[in-house]
Amino acid sequence: MEKYIPNYKTKYLEEIRPAMMEKKSYKSIMQVPQLKKIVINQGLGQALNDKKFIEKGLEELAAITGQKPVATVSKRDISNFKLRKGRKIGVKVTLRGQRMYEFLERLIAAAMPRIKDFNGVHTKFDGHGNYTLGIEEQIIFPEIELEKVYKIMGYNITFVTNTDSDQDAFDLLKEFGFPFKKN
Repeated sequence: MEKYIPNYKTKYLEEIRPAMMEKKSYKSIMQVPQLKKIVINQGLGQALNDKKFIEKGLEELAAITGQKPVATVSKRDISNFKLRKGRKIGVKVTLRGQRMYEFLERLIAAAMPRIKDFNGVHTKFDGHGNYTLGIEEQIIFPEIELEKVYKIMGYNITFVTNTDSDQDAFDLLKEFGFPFKKN
């Protein structure tokens, strides 16, 4: 029985890594940038008034990623927002390995083309080789059934690389087929 390897992992190992090795003239294959993890986060401030938001957020994120998400809790009291320390205010999941590559492929090939009036994503990195993408509607993912959506919400998706160079991280994501805006 042959072991399953995601398409984007194969693409990275056989196409992207050798191409970047050649282009940037790295001394070792270990210097070539690679994707370490993808963190998907959804802030659910409305969960303070309605407990269903956390349940639905956990359900939808599990459907999208194929992995069980966790609820995030507030770290301190903020009286202006009527927020108490320890209250559930969001959901998140961290993807690594095969699930990371599978999610990346679904995001680029299936979800992004479903965004209305889409003309690319911004090219702003965090200065440490990581990229955060904001998705405004969870309904762009084919795994989400429109009839079961409690409320249209968005996600923050962070792509963490093993490089500190924003340019190297940009080149890596560009090679994966990320639809960056033309400057």
